[in-house]
Amino acid sequence: MLELTGVDTALSGALVIPHGVVIAAAAVLGAGALALAWPVPVLLSRTSWPMRTPIMALLLWQAIGLAGGLSMIGGLALAGYAAFPDHPWPALIPALVFALYLLAHLGATIVQVTRQRHRHLALLELLTSPHPTRARTVVLDDAVPVAYCLPNGARSVTVLSRGLLDRLDADELVAVIAHERAHVEQRHDLLLLAFRAWRSALPWFPIAARAEVEVAALVEMLADDNARREVRDEVLARAILQVGAAGAPGGDQPVSGSTRVSDRFRRLAV
Repeated sequence: MLELTGVDTALSGALVIPHGVVIAAAAVLGAGALALAWPVPVLLSRTSWPMRTPIMALLLWQAIGLAGGLSMIGGLALAGYAAFPDHPWPALIPALVFALYLLAHLGATIVQVTRQRHRHLALLELLTSPHPTRARTVVLDDAVPVAYCLPNGARSVTVLSRGLLDRLDADELVAVIAHERAHVEQRHDLLLLAFRAWRSALPWFPIAARAEVEVAALVEMLADDNARREVRDEVLARAILQVGAAGAPGGDQPVSGSTRVSDRFRRLAV
């Protein structure tokens, strides 16, 4: 019994982390979280290279979001441990609460978006008719040129308005449909969902809103690159101007502002 007690004591002593190391690690994680929360995303949003390689920029935005969240949680945990080294488990409560808060907002966002899509699909069944030649494509009887997709697994649909069909020529229509098909096939909605949840969890945090807007714009550019494989750049540019001029949404959620349409058009001319 004495031997086992001695082993236990030795093991617990070996697991004790020096207080200075904990404070230093907490400071490093805090500094990292601060950098990922403000200067890094601001600098990224102001550079021009993401327009040339949107997929790399999207991966970087995901890395920033994930690393920033983990740094915040880890920094809180280590700061609590440093403040109360004799009570390590209670010291972890703030970090656990913050982690659960973020996960709860992610779950709530998933439920909200799922319900919205179901309601949207129900409305589309009432207000649209199937496209005569294209599968999983419906036509909305509206004079405004509108094109968007509604991702929903096997029930995903592409919505085109009558005004769009009347305005675009055959090649431009191919470009628009290829763009919307990319949103569905590449599941861009899941990427947008994560950043929407981040913004919902931190509505007071300006970088969360900026990240959502930047990622939405990059998703549109990635879908444009898919359309460029089927039509010439000038055809896609004309289609973007036709749809974007009316403020029509692209993808599951609208991309804010005509500036993003201008960015998409400008990159095709480079």
